[in-house]
Amino acid sequence: MKKIFILAAMLAPGWVLAQSGKYTLTIKLPALTTSAKAYLITNYGWSNQQVLDSAMLNKGAFRFSGQVKDPAMVHVLIDHTGKDFAKWKKTADVNDCYLEKGAIQITGTDSVIHAAITGGPVNNDYKRYKHTVLFRREQLGKTVDSMFRTATQQQKKDPHFIDTVMKQYQIVSKETDSLKYVFIRQNPASYISLATLIEVAGKDVDVPRIAPFFKRLSPALRNTGTGKQFAKKLYNLGRLSIGVLAPDFTQNDVNGKPVKLSDFKGKYTLVDFWASWCGPCRAENPNVLKAYLAFKQKNFTIVGVSLDTNKDAWLGAVKKDDLPWQQLSDLKGWKNEAGKLYEVSAIPQNFLLDPQGRIIAKNLRGEALIEKLQELMP
Repeated sequence: MKKIFILAAMLAPGWVLAQSGKYTLTIKLPALTTSAKAYLITNYGWSNQQVLDSAMLNKGAFRFSGQVKDPAMVHVLIDHTGKDFAKWKKTADVNDCYLEKGAIQITGTDSVIHAAITGGPVNNDYKRYKHTVLFRREQLGKTVDSMFRTATQQQKKDPHFIDTVMKQYQIVSKETDSLKYVFIRQNPASYISLATLIEVAGKDVDVPRIAPFFKRLSPALRNTGTGKQFAKKLYNLGRLSIGVLAPDFTQNDVNGKPVKLSDFKGKYTLVDFWASWCGPCRAENPNVLKAYLAFKQKNFTIVGVSLDTNKDAWLGAVKKDDLPWQQLSDLKGWKNEAGKLYEVSAIPQNFLLDPQGRIIAKNLRGEALIEKLQELMP
């Protein structure tokens, strides 16, 4: 068994509280066969997943030990067949826990997914977090799995069936997000609160929303390495961050007339990057049109920026998709000057600006755009 020295950067978001020291993890599943193998994995199921360690059954248990600089979330996977890592299926026997200084134990019968996990304060808080915050999402997952198992092939292809499932997910996701913020407020000294705040903040941090929660965390938590790193991300506003003034640009409209983005100050403005050849963009256009029609009389407008190179194709798509708002392009494709200014590497992509021209939201899709506009302009 190899010793693991887990670096903070490898294990986001589970790398916060400074508890440098040795951990031991013991997994007892007495009904397993000797061919079973246990793995510790980060980011399980994602493209950047990584195997940290593995162990064979020895005297009725799997045993791991090593050094941790900070608590780290890992997925514990049991391969009951002893086959190679690459052959794992989505139905693998997996549970998650935190590696933290001290002893951690996982105890069950023949599977880790239903086993009990005990450990130090981080694991205790995480257990409470799962029971109070994540339970509805887990229940929904089981319900949806059951629905798909019992549905006919025709039902699975029915748009109404899919829409029903997606709406359930949206409702539960909102409930779960609300519970996450409640947990953070009620547990200002818990590592799980900081890890959860980093999770809900995401890549594009909504600073006005997230900063007050961060300030409520305990000073000790905010002064950890991860707390300081997150604070730097939170307050070091780049030129495309939430809350900053959107970079201005000038592009020609469909008639070849130059138009400035700053000309639209005074209104809520959606800067929408798209192209006639972009399938997902064209599929999203009805949602954007719906939002435009609903809020155009409430101080809202849209500026479309096309990454086309062919003017006829661009104008043809504008006409076919019935897009009545201002359309701009320099017909340079991916070298579009506004696209480069806004670091657009994939489309569709959008930026919502307030009447002062500040970025207040990014990449609002489907109903999310209308929901945000309803929040701003009830």
